[in-house]
Amino acid sequence: MQLRVYNTLTRKKEELIPIKPGQVSMYTCGPTVYKLATIGNLRAYVFMDELRRVLEYDGMKVKSVMNITDVGHLVSDGDDGEDKMEKSAHETGKTPLEIAATITAQFMSDIDALNIKRPTVCPKATDNIPEMIEVVKALLDKGYAYETEDGIYFSVEKFPEYGKLSGVNLEEQRHGARVEVNSFKRHPIDFALWKKAAPNHLQQWDSPWGRSFPGWHIECTAMGVKYLGERFDIHTGGVDHIPIHHENEIAQGECWLGHRIVNYWMHNEFLLVDGGKMSKSLGNNYLLSDLQAKGYAPVIFRYFCLNVQYRQKINFTWDAMDAAMTAYGKLCAQLIAHKNSPVKTDKAVLDDFTKKFEDAINDDLNVPLAIGMLWTMLKLPKSRDIYDLALKFDKVFALDFDKVKEEKVEIEVPDDVVALAEERLVARKAKNWAESDRLRNEIAERGYAIKDTATGYEITKK
Repeated sequence: MQLRVYNTLTRKKEELIPIKPGQVSMYTCGPTVYKLATIGNLRAYVFMDELRRVLEYDGMKVKSVMNITDVGHLVSDGDDGEDKMEKSAHETGKTPLEIAATITAQFMSDIDALNIKRPTVCPKATDNIPEMIEVVKALLDKGYAYETEDGIYFSVEKFPEYGKLSGVNLEEQRHGARVEVNSFKRHPIDFALWKKAAPNHLQQWDSPWGRSFPGWHIECTAMGVKYLGERFDIHTGGVDHIPIHHENEIAQGECWLGHRIVNYWMHNEFLLVDGGKMSKSLGNNYLLSDLQAKGYAPVIFRYFCLNVQYRQKINFTWDAMDAAMTAYGKLCAQLIAHKNSPVKTDKAVLDDFTKKFEDAINDDLNVPLAIGMLWTMLKLPKSRDIYDLALKFDKVFALDFDKVKEEKVEIEVPDDVVALAEERLVARKAKNWAESDRLRNEIAERGYAIKDTATGYEITKK
């Protein structure tokens, strides 16, 4: 099996050929732990997990590194404004250390709930300050960086290949078209490697340039190389990282070491809410806990994510979550039916579905196609062999197929729906079929289905 992935750097699908045969090294941009992760943030880590699971399904040993940004991420891409950790500290009255500990713990709880495998290493930026200082010193010594009154900046004009990931044109940015011009910079999109701290700054360290703190971009470069080596296979993140964060990582890293560090850059698209951006002002900055409060198990959100390929935008709506929950319930019912069947399925049929599954997941993680193939497979005559093969596929899906039990899921039915069901029962006993049908339709309009049983009725969510 040969995995093909879309490489943002080359803008095409390529065979993923590891630096070391049988081993894959992967770095993922982790959370900035100043606030709780939204479901939009979490989509990136579902993608990261799917990539890792496909690699492991293919027999690769994966070393996965995901940083925890607990300092250095400023509110402005122009290297101005407060550090996000410091801003949160001022708003909450807590220390950056307290905030980072709380948010990191909740983030880890969220990824556990979503069946996202924890990375091999999760280094914190604040634990790797000496490594960052060494990179900045090297860039200054080599002439790629310069010191100003407020920090150390990387000179993008010293790196002729700047823009090769995003396509940004330096001349078009000359007058600060993309970001506000910092008067200390030689070029509008020169970026901070290191920032000199004001006396009251909450996070600062001794450095050759006085009390100061790291820039955001330098953190990933220093930690990526520290934990994965001077060359590694994959770097992942959201598409929002392409034009600035990842472009800057490439520039500083390659100037520091003199060669390409990352072979494959992979990015997931945005999660939209009701067709637009997620925004605190719009009240749609949903957390995983918000979904759980509405009755959606984390596995339902994972299933929702897996039905759209990672390079496509995905539109979150409550109706879409209802549809995902209904579909997942039907999927589980099919699995139980296959699990309890003594019938055997021809090996050639199983081999054919296995090949289709593996072809799909190895075509740039086409997990939606693999799920569609699973549904087709479950329509075959019931067989324990089908169930066992679905469990094998679930090593990639991570949808808890092995935890599915043959039991009814209790739902809370509103009183008005129960009242309609009782009226319908009376109508049926009176053989008033027209009224019975009318009441069934009214129940359906409210999002529920009613099934007649020997003892009365059963209500389920549509």
